[in-house]
Amino acid sequence: MKLILDFLPILIFFAVYKFTDDLITATAVLIPVTIIQVGVVYWLTKTIEKMALVTLALVVVLGGATILLNDGWFIMWKPTVVNWLFAAVFIGSHYIGDRPIVQRILAHAIQLPEEKWRTLSYAWSAFFVVSGILNLIVAYQFSENVWVNFKLFGLLGLTFLFLIAQGIWISKHGTEVADEQGHS
Repeated sequence: MKLILDFLPILIFFAVYKFTDDLITATAVLIPVTIIQVGVVYWLTKTIEKMALVTLALVVVLGGATILLNDGWFIMWKPTVVNWLFAAVFIGSHYIGDRPIVQRILAHAIQLPEEKWRTLSYAWSAFFVVSGILNLIVAYQFSENVWVNFKLFGLLGLTFLFLIAQGIWISKHGTEVADEQGHS
C-alpha cells in the first residue's frame, strides 16, 4: 500500500501532463497531491520518513516557483536535487555515524563484510549522482514531453535495473541474516 502511495503523486503528475500537455497545470496538481500523500502516509503509519519531508519541501518550493514564475525549469530540477541530496546523505554517512546508511538500512536482513558495505554505499551514491545528471541531460537536451516520460519511466526503470544489479551483487558477497528461529 505504501509503495502505491509513494508513486501516486508522480503518476497523477504524469496523467495530468498527458491530459493537458501543460507542465504548470501538472505541477499545480502535484503540490496538493504530494501534501495529501504525505498526510495519508502519516495517518496510516504515524511516522514520516525524513526524505519524504525533503521531497515534499522541494515539491512545494520548486513547484511553487514553477507556478509563480510560470517556468517549468524549477520542477524539472527537482529529481536532480532529490537524487543529489540522497547521494550527499549516502556519502556523508561514511563520516557521520558508525556505519554507512545503506548498512543501517539493510543490516537487519543482510550480512556483508565492512568493505562491501562501503562499496555498496558508494555504488548507491554514484547511482544517485548519475541519475541527477541524466535528469538534467534529458531536461536540457530533449522536449518537455520526453522529460516527463523520462521522469516516470526512465528514472523508475533505471532504479529498477540498479536494484536488480544490487541484488545480484549482494547475492555474491553477502548472506541473509537468520531470524530468531534460525530461518534465513
